[in-house]
Amino acid sequence: MKRLATVLTVFSLTGLGSTALAESHVDPAIAGAIKARQAHMQLYAHNIGVLGGMARERIPYDAEAAQAAASNIAALSTLNQSTYWPEGSDTSVEGSRALAAIWENLDDVMSKSEDLVMAAAVMEDAAGQGLGALQGAIGGLGGACGACHEDYRQSDD
Repeated sequence: MKRLATVLTVFSLTGLGSTALAESHVDPAIAGAIKARQAHMQLYAHNIGVLGGMARERIPYDAEAAQAAASNIAALSTLNQSTYWPEGSDTSVEGSRALAAIWENLDDVMSKSEDLVMAAAVMEDAAGQGLGALQGAIGGLGGACGACHEDYRQSDD
């Protein structure tokens, strides 16, 4: 009986080990790049959420908080993200929503990235200048983010 339990335990552990190896078939560099870019996007989302909440008057306008969020977005938009986007890190990898079209249209992606940098700079100039100024800049910032997502990110559907 003890021997049967040992055999079953070894078999179970071997099976679990094989499952873990099968699940980790993704190149660690690609998995790390996907995690890094997702974290970067979460930082964008958090800060845009602050600004959007104020713009929609769902949270009270606070010039200092708006300026901090806008400055964060401006800084994020200028970081070198090239290592976040290795070829092969598209939707063929579980957890990635990046469409393969990114690597087929790099010039357009780079242009949209520059549009985001410019919209973030406009927001950074406006955010602390009052609710009206923030509201005037939020559309450009949202549009710059959305333009890339529309073409190069798998939809939520």
